[in-house]
Amino acid sequence: MKRKFDTVLVTGGAGYVGSALVPRLLDLGYKVRVLDLYIYGDKALEAVRTHPGLTEIKGDLRDRALVENSAKGCDAVIHLACISNDPSFELDPSLGRSINYDAFLDLVEVSKKAGVRRFVYASSSSVYGIKDEPEVTEDLSLDPLTDYSKYKAMCEQVLLNAAASGFVPLVIRPSTVCGYAPRLRLDVVVNILTNHAYHNRKIKLFGGEQLRPNIHITDMAEIYVKSLEWEDALINGKIYNAGYMNHKVKDLGEIVRRTVGGDIDVEVVPTNDNRSYHVSSEKIATELGFEPRYSIEDAVKGLVRAFDAGLAPNSMTDPVYFNIKKMQEINLR
Repeated sequence: MKRKFDTVLVTGGAGYVGSALVPRLLDLGYKVRVLDLYIYGDKALEAVRTHPGLTEIKGDLRDRALVENSAKGCDAVIHLACISNDPSFELDPSLGRSINYDAFLDLVEVSKKAGVRRFVYASSSSVYGIKDEPEVTEDLSLDPLTDYSKYKAMCEQVLLNAAASGFVPLVIRPSTVCGYAPRLRLDVVVNILTNHAYHNRKIKLFGGEQLRPNIHITDMAEIYVKSLEWEDALINGKIYNAGYMNHKVKDLGEIVRRTVGGDIDVEVVPTNDNRSYHVSSEKIATELGFEPRYSIEDAVKGLVRAFDAGLAPNSMTDPVYFNIKKMQEINLR
């Protein structure tokens, strides 16, 4: 396939999803610029660091001059960078707003001025809040319950309002990502359960009946790859959920227990958090032909292989795997 774009700016490219996406883009022949604070270390892109198509820019998204310099000559942006979960955001709401919203306004404006022709935004399925509907589809109203999800929703609107001839915006609302990547997160549900099952031979399930949508990190990266390939007319100003399946927490626990194997104790404890999310990803399959290829079992197997190979040392304690612990440690301002 002939590429529609030459140079892609990936903000947050050294993060969890970015560390899976950037090597894939390089393999496909894109020139990639990564703008990232490298809060979680500089090893995420170690395997491709010497690739001639990669430019790494260590810096803050809130530095407009740096953003202008980073966007110069790029014809596409995939915006992944953010304070990336509710607890981390709530550590310092003003910091969260400055990065997740205020800097986004500048990034969109700068990107348009730089001649960027496609802007892909990683939003979140949390923008829906709690819904009674059996299927949460893209046409439902948004009811964000936290500042993190509120600003995600606000950014979506900013981007869609910026649509213009020659500037095509696309919003992706991912489910919870799972599986191994070079910049590993072990604070998302499938990865948490697998880490504990592997190292402690015990997992704790809070509740069990709540539904949780997940997506394998390889599929998530592939959606962003495809976002550069789909025709303008198909995606211009569109919003798509991105998920695999909606599992009950207890079923995720059983998949992890069975896949890790051996004698693993499963403890179920009561929880006040009985929120369920049943996100539909039918629209992206029907309109764009994208269907995930990897299962929860695949994610667990990938993590087990990584643990076996020593790719995640001190996985129970090192703050690098846990966003909120790392944010507390560095005290970003």
